[in-house]
Amino acid sequence: MKIAIPTEQGQLYGHFGHCPQVTLFTLNGLDVVEVELLDAPPHKPGVLPTWLRDKGATVVIAGSMGQHALALLAKFGIRTIVGAPKATPAELVDAYLAGTLLEGENDCHHDHHHHDHEHHCESER
Repeated sequence: MKIAIPTEQGQLYGHFGHCPQVTLFTLNGLDVVEVELLDAPPHKPGVLPTWLRDKGATVVIAGSMGQHALALLAKFGIRTIVGAPKATPAELVDAYLAGTLLEGENDCHHDHHHHDHEHHCESER
């Protein structure tokens, strides 16, 4: 299993699509065997979900996420958990593995299909 978490300065980054980095945890069963901090690709529709699929991600834990990204991740068979609390990536993975990470409110309600306009999700403010 590989768990991807959008990250900035060692914390969950509020909006999936605009994250500067991704922390990627590789697990063997419940044991973390590798942690990588990767620079995220540029923000363009569909790029980050496709990049994560290519990196082998099976789970994404995020604060908020647009509908286009959610749909692509589902199409790729990647489980998504949105509305995660602000925490370190390691804390989020521990909570996920313990079964205590609950899905919260996804405060990104706009459609990301059209990127010729400015948009801001609540988690970016």
